[in-house]
Amino acid sequence: MDEEPLVRWDWIGRNWPTIQELLADHVVMALVPVLVGLLIALPLGLAGVRWRWLYQPTVGLMNVVYSLPSLAVFIVLIPLTGLATRTTVMIPLTFYAMAVLIPAVVDGLASVPDHVRQSAVAMGFTPLRRLLQVELPIAVPVVLAGLRVATVAGVSLVSVGALVGRGGLGYLFIDGWQRQFYTPIVVGIVLVVLLAGIADLLLILAQRLLTPWSRARGSA
Repeated sequence: MDEEPLVRWDWIGRNWPTIQELLADHVVMALVPVLVGLLIALPLGLAGVRWRWLYQPTVGLMNVVYSLPSLAVFIVLIPLTGLATRTTVMIPLTFYAMAVLIPAVVDGLASVPDHVRQSAVAMGFTPLRRLLQVELPIAVPVVLAGLRVATVAGVSLVSVGALVGRGGLGYLFIDGWQRQFYTPIVVGIVLVVLLAGIADLLLILAQRLLTPWSRARGSA
Protein backbone atom coordinates (compact mmCIF):
# COMPACT_ATOMS: atom_id res chain seq x y z
CA MET A 1 0.00 0.00 0.00
CA ASP A 2 1.42 3.41 -0.97
CA GLU A 3 2.28 5.76 1.85
CA GLU A 4 0.09 8.86 2.06
CA PRO A 5 2.08 11.91 0.81
CA LEU A 6 2.49 14.93 3.06
CA VAL A 7 0.81 17.16 0.45
CA ARG A 8 -1.75 16.06 -2.12
CA TRP A 9 -1.70 18.67 -4.83
CA ASP A 10 -4.85 17.33 -6.43
CA TRP A 11 -6.75 18.03 -3.19
CA ILE A 12 -5.46 21.62 -3.19
CA GLY A 13 -6.62 22.09 -6.78
CA ARG A 14 -10.10 20.75 -6.08
CA ASN A 15 -10.54 22.81 -2.92
CA TRP A 16 -8.80 26.01 -3.99
CA PRO A 17 -12.02 28.14 -4.03
CA THR A 18 -12.74 27.07 -0.44
CA ILE A 19 -9.16 27.82 0.58
CA GLN A 20 -9.44 31.30 -0.94
CA GLU A 21 -12.64 31.97 1.01
CA LEU A 22 -11.01 30.84 4.25
CA LEU A 23 -7.97 33.00 3.52
CA ALA A 24 -10.12 36.09 2.89
CA ASP A 25 -12.08 35.43 6.08
CA HIS A 26 -8.80 35.02 7.99
CA VAL A 27 -7.43 38.32 6.68
CA VAL A 28 -10.55 40.23 7.75
CA MET A 29 -10.64 38.71 11.23
CA ALA A 30 -6.91 39.30 11.74
CA LEU A 31 -6.57 42.86 10.46
CA VAL A 32 -9.84 44.52 11.53
CA PRO A 33 -9.14 43.98 15.28
CA VAL A 34 -5.66 45.46 14.86
CA LEU A 35 -7.02 48.55 13.09
CA VAL A 36 -9.80 49.00 15.64
CA GLY A 37 -7.31 48.40 18.45
CA LEU A 38 -5.01 51.07 17.02
CA LEU A 39 -7.86 53.60 16.74
CA ILE A 40 -8.71 53.00 20.41
CA ALA A 41 -5.09 52.80 21.59
CA LEU A 42 -4.11 56.17 20.12
CA PRO A 43 -6.45 58.32 22.27
CA LEU A 44 -5.90 56.09 25.32
CA GLY A 45 -2.14 56.34 24.84
CA LEU A 46 -2.37 60.12 24.48
CA ALA A 47 -4.43 60.23 27.66
CA GLY A 48 -1.85 58.04 29.40
CA VAL A 49 0.93 60.48 28.45
CA ARG A 50 -1.13 63.50 29.50
CA TRP A 51 -2.39 61.96 32.76
CA ARG A 52 0.21 59.48 33.97
CA TRP A 53 -2.04 58.22 36.77
CA LEU A 54 -4.36 56.80 34.11
CA TYR A 55 -1.66 54.80 32.33
CA GLN A 56 -0.92 52.06 34.88
CA PRO A 57 -4.57 51.09 35.56
CA THR A 58 -5.26 50.98 31.81
CA VAL A 59 -2.22 48.85 31.04
CA GLY A 60 -2.95 46.64 34.04
CA LEU A 61 -6.46 45.97 32.80
CA MET A 62 -5.18 45.22 29.28
CA ASN A 63 -2.57 42.83 30.69
CA VAL A 64 -5.27 40.96 32.59
CA VAL A 65 -7.29 40.65 29.38
CA TYR A 66 -4.19 39.57 27.44
CA SER A 67 -3.49 36.82 29.97
CA LEU A 68 -6.93 35.26 29.50
CA PRO A 69 -6.93 32.14 27.29
CA SER A 70 -8.41 33.13 23.92
CA LEU A 71 -10.54 30.00 23.66
CA ALA A 72 -12.12 30.69 27.05
CA VAL A 73 -12.99 34.25 26.01
CA PHE A 74 -14.50 32.99 22.74
CA ILE A 75 -16.71 30.58 24.66
CA VAL A 76 -17.84 33.28 27.11
CA LEU A 77 -18.84 35.53 24.21
CA ILE A 78 -20.88 32.89 22.36
CA PRO A 79 -24.14 33.59 24.28
CA LEU A 80 -23.76 37.32 23.48
CA THR A 81 -22.40 37.36 19.94
CA GLY A 82 -23.35 33.93 18.63
CA LEU A 83 -21.55 30.79 17.58
CA ALA A 84 -19.36 30.81 14.48
CA THR A 85 -19.50 34.59 13.98
CA ARG A 86 -16.71 36.99 13.15
CA THR A 87 -17.69 39.19 16.08
CA THR A 88 -17.03 36.41 18.58
CA VAL A 89 -13.48 36.08 17.29
CA MET A 90 -12.69 39.73 16.65
CA ILE A 91 -13.71 41.19 20.03
CA PRO A 92 -11.01 39.34 22.03
CA LEU A 93 -8.44 39.99 19.30
CA THR A 94 -9.18 43.72 19.53
CA PHE A 95 -8.44 43.70 23.25
CA TYR A 96 -5.27 41.68 22.69
CA ALA A 97 -4.14 44.24 20.10
CA MET A 98 -4.87 47.09 22.51
CA ALA A 99 -2.78 45.41 25.21
CA VAL A 100 0.23 45.65 22.88
CA LEU A 101 -0.55 48.98 21.22
CA ILE A 102 -1.34 51.17 24.23
CA PRO A 103 2.15 50.76 25.75
CA ALA A 104 3.66 51.23 22.28
CA VAL A 105 1.84 54.54 21.82
CA VAL A 106 2.83 55.75 25.29
CA ASP A 107 6.46 54.70 24.87
CA GLY A 108 6.60 56.25 21.41
CA LEU A 109 5.28 59.61 22.60
CA ALA A 110 7.49 59.47 25.68
CA SER A 111 10.52 59.06 23.41
CA VAL A 112 10.02 62.56 21.97
CA PRO A 113 12.80 64.75 23.48
CA ASP A 114 11.61 67.63 25.63
CA HIS A 115 13.71 70.14 23.71
CA VAL A 116 11.87 69.14 20.51
CA ARG A 117 8.52 69.83 22.13
CA GLN A 118 9.79 73.12 23.52
CA SER A 119 11.10 74.14 20.10
CA ALA A 120 7.69 73.43 18.57
CA VAL A 121 6.00 75.54 21.25
CA ALA A 122 8.48 78.35 20.66
CA MET A 123 7.65 78.24 16.95
CA GLY A 124 3.98 78.81 17.78
CA PHE A 125 2.68 75.28 17.14
CA THR A 126 -0.72 74.58 18.63
CA PRO A 127 -1.00 71.38 20.72
CA LEU A 128 -2.81 69.59 17.88
CA ARG A 129 -0.30 70.70 15.26
CA ARG A 130 2.59 69.76 17.55
CA LEU A 131 1.08 66.31 18.03
CA LEU A 132 0.46 65.67 14.33
CA GLN A 133 3.59 67.22 12.86
CA VAL A 134 6.19 66.66 15.57
CA GLU A 135 5.34 64.09 18.22
CA LEU A 136 3.56 61.39 16.22
CA PRO A 137 6.16 61.29 13.41
CA ILE A 138 8.93 60.80 15.99
CA ALA A 139 6.83 58.13 17.76
CA VAL A 140 6.12 56.22 14.52
CA PRO A 141 8.98 53.65 14.82
CA VAL A 142 7.95 52.60 18.33
CA VAL A 143 4.23 52.53 17.51
CA LEU A 144 4.82 50.50 14.35
CA ALA A 145 6.99 48.06 16.27
CA GLY A 146 4.01 47.40 18.53
CA LEU A 147 1.71 47.24 15.52
CA ARG A 148 3.92 44.57 13.94
CA VAL A 149 3.72 42.45 17.09
CA ALA A 150 -0.06 42.88 17.36
CA THR A 151 -0.59 42.07 13.68
CA VAL A 152 1.52 38.90 13.63
CA ALA A 153 -0.10 37.73 16.89
CA GLY A 154 -3.56 38.44 15.48
CA VAL A 155 -2.87 36.44 12.32
CA SER A 156 -1.90 33.49 14.48
CA LEU A 157 -4.69 33.76 17.06
CA VAL A 158 -7.49 33.84 14.50
CA SER A 159 -6.93 30.12 13.92
CA VAL A 160 -8.04 29.35 17.49
CA GLY A 161 -11.50 30.58 16.52
CA ALA A 162 -11.95 27.41 14.47
CA LEU A 163 -12.71 25.64 17.76
CA VAL A 164 -15.86 27.77 18.07
CA GLY A 165 -16.76 27.50 14.40
CA ARG A 166 -15.09 30.57 12.85
CA GLY A 167 -11.31 30.57 12.53
CA GLY A 168 -10.48 31.25 8.91
CA LEU A 169 -7.57 29.05 7.94
CA GLY A 170 -7.85 27.36 11.33
CA TYR A 171 -10.67 25.31 9.80
CA LEU A 172 -8.04 23.49 7.74
CA PHE A 173 -6.24 22.44 10.94
CA ILE A 174 -9.42 21.04 12.46
CA ASP A 175 -10.45 19.31 9.23
CA GLY A 176 -7.04 17.75 8.70
CA TRP A 177 -6.74 16.59 12.30
CA GLN A 178 -10.19 15.03 12.41
CA ARG A 179 -9.54 13.07 9.21
CA GLN A 180 -5.86 12.38 9.94
CA PHE A 181 -5.19 14.00 6.57
CA TYR A 182 -2.13 16.23 6.59
CA THR A 183 -2.57 18.25 3.40
CA PRO A 184 -5.09 20.76 4.87
CA ILE A 185 -2.85 21.20 7.92
CA VAL A 186 0.22 21.91 5.80
CA VAL A 187 -1.72 24.30 3.57
CA GLY A 188 -3.08 26.15 6.60
CA ILE A 189 0.33 26.47 8.25
CA VAL A 190 1.99 27.71 5.07
CA LEU A 191 -0.72 30.30 4.38
CA VAL A 192 -0.75 31.59 7.98
CA VAL A 193 3.04 31.98 7.95
CA LEU A 194 2.94 33.70 4.55
CA LEU A 195 0.15 36.00 5.67
CA ALA A 196 2.03 36.99 8.83
CA GLY A 197 5.23 37.54 6.86
CA ILE A 198 3.54 39.68 4.20
CA ALA A 199 1.77 41.79 6.83
CA ASP A 200 5.05 42.31 8.68
CA LEU A 201 6.89 43.29 5.49
CA LEU A 202 4.15 45.78 4.58
CA LEU A 203 4.45 47.41 8.00
CA ILE A 204 8.23 47.62 7.61
CA LEU A 205 7.69 49.32 4.25
CA ALA A 206 5.15 51.68 5.84
CA GLN A 207 7.70 52.61 8.50
CA ARG A 208 10.32 53.39 5.86
CA LEU A 209 7.85 55.57 3.98
CA LEU A 210 6.71 57.39 7.11
CA THR A 211 10.24 57.97 8.44
CA PRO A 212 12.32 59.03 5.42
CA TRP A 213 14.84 60.73 7.72
CA SER A 214 15.88 57.31 9.07
CA ARG A 215 16.83 56.20 5.54
CA ALA A 216 18.80 59.37 5.01
CA ARG A 217 20.64 58.83 8.29
CA GLY A 218 21.40 55.23 7.36
CA SER A 219 22.86 56.20 3.99
CA ALA A 220 24.96 59.03 5.42
